[in-house]
Amino acid sequence: MIMVQKFGGTSLTDEHSRQHVLRHISREREAGKRVVVVVSAMGRRGEPYATDTLLELIGGNSLPDREKDLLLSCGEIISAAKMCSLLNQEGIPCVALTGGQAGILTDGRFGSARISKVDPARILEHLAEDKVVIVAGFQGVTEDGETTTLGRGGSDTSATALGAALGASIVDIYTDVDGILTADPRLVGDARPLPFVTYEEICNMAYNGAKVIHPRAVEVAMRAGIPVRVRSTFSDNEGTLVTSAEHVRGRIGWTDRTVTGLAHVKGVTQLSVETRGGPPDLQLRVFRAMAQNSISVDFINVTPAEVLFTVSQTDEELAVRLLHEMGFDPRILSGCAKVSVIGGGMNGEPGVMARIVEALTTKNITILQSADSNTTIWVLVAEDDMANALQALHTAFGLHQAS
Repeated sequence: MIMVQKFGGTSLTDEHSRQHVLRHISREREAGKRVVVVVSAMGRRGEPYATDTLLELIGGNSLPDREKDLLLSCGEIISAAKMCSLLNQEGIPCVALTGGQAGILTDGRFGSARISKVDPARILEHLAEDKVVIVAGFQGVTEDGETTTLGRGGSDTSATALGAALGASIVDIYTDVDGILTADPRLVGDARPLPFVTYEEICNMAYNGAKVIHPRAVEVAMRAGIPVRVRSTFSDNEGTLVTSAEHVRGRIGWTDRTVTGLAHVKGVTQLSVETRGGPPDLQLRVFRAMAQNSISVDFINVTPAEVLFTVSQTDEELAVRLLHEMGFDPRILSGCAKVSVIGGGMNGEPGVMARIVEALTTKNITILQSADSNTTIWVLVAEDDMANALQALHTAFGLHQAS
């Protein structure tokens, strides 16, 4: 039975942390598993081999994208070599591979490559020799041998892509938190761990600001039907199991919940352009200008009276300048936050929006804009109200009672 373990940077940052990693690897080997380990770069910004530290070496954009990927791939390779050294010291046979050596083939988009194919033959050979295979995450290689990186969260995607190619029984994502919580515990004091979530729910949580696992990694696992566990490196707790809705509902302890969790994104700016009296192609011109300048828009409402949307605060200056250059006079509301209420059980459930409005109104929090899908309702609030909004909604939906 093959399993994949992925360890993030905080799990590898010092000798104490790495001893926990060794313990998890040894435990699974002793249980008869054949283990593939995917590693991120060690530590965070300021620590010698972290990705952000490597970026600081070149002081911005002074290096072409191809060469930048060569540089950034080094952090994970150092982690893989270090873990191989530690396993050897413990007498555990192992081998370290780059992403390319592990068979991860990508397209040629340096800095944000997509995996096109995984050939696990070399990994399977090493597993047949009873070795732990350590793979540098976050990277791959093109058909013509160029090193590429997969973008932020790429090591998560490396892990689930390898899990899919190997037909792994499970992919364990180890991090510094004990699974997936109902909300950010830094903002919601009574946030609780979730024993189970569906692929769809965690994708929505990740896309809407939760940073526990990259949504692209979940999508890969979902397509392959491979369960994922999000666990803490520093404990033996099972963490949170991510799997299909059918498998979640069959688990002991499952309760049919309307809302699973909350997520948030701050640093949002709302822009509004009045359409009455404007040119007939005003809506097209607005959104085309945003697209041509790589500005991602969200919370889109188009009516005969106005075009209303949000952008990241980092794009605000450019977006406003583009609108002024087209002769428009946008209304600008900076300092907003997007709060997401997520749950597979809300589809077709009446009264969810009423409970959201009631919870926020009771706390004198103004909803600036809202949108919804089958599994998510989004509300835009002032950033100053964000923490109170999260706490109010967490209480309103009984998430503090999650088990």
